[in-house]
Amino acid sequence: MDMRERMTGPEPFVCRYFEMPGEAQARAKKLCWEYNRTAPDQREERIRILKELLGTWTPSTFINPSFQCDYGFNIHAHGLMIMNHNCVILDTSPVHIGHGAFIGPGTVLACSGHSLLGEERMQGLGTSAPITLEDHVWLGANVTVVGGITIGTGSMIGAGSVVTHDIPAGVVAAGSPCRVLRPITEADRLADRTEEGSR
Repeated sequence: MDMRERMTGPEPFVCRYFEMPGEAQARAKKLCWEYNRTAPDQREERIRILKELLGTWTPSTFINPSFQCDYGFNIHAHGLMIMNHNCVILDTSPVHIGHGAFIGPGTVLACSGHSLLGEERMQGLGTSAPITLEDHVWLGANVTVVGGITIGTGSMIGAGSVVTHDIPAGVVAAGSPCRVLRPITEADRLADRTEEGSR
């Protein structure tokens, strides 16, 4: 199995930095550089770049500059995705982002990690594991999600959280490390309050 097959597979892996595809990373950095220099009204150019950069793109994939990623081909947007400014995706493994995802500014999705031992870090030994955001996930500003994590459908992660364990569906979770605070219920519905305020 070559490195690209390992990178695009579902299993966590350990490797050395020089085994990673440097040419593919250089390509992604160039495309991010181009994307981040587009004008706000250059919608067609932004679409062209995202279609070339991302592994899976849809017409409802919206990313606000500035945006950085390691490879791009491992990022899969599966429907409406709204990503705010200054987000980073370290996609050494697949990152699957479900339909209806809202990703706040300053968010980091980091599949990659390093050895806990200093001498191994100096040798370039690192880890990688996939990240999955299921449908209708909302990540607040400056959230960090580490490799190997799945966030369940409809859950909301509070601003500034560091997600180090899977989060189930339908909950509000926050903190460092992130933990479940409560379920999301009908009492959280805003539509009824909007109608009341207009009377």
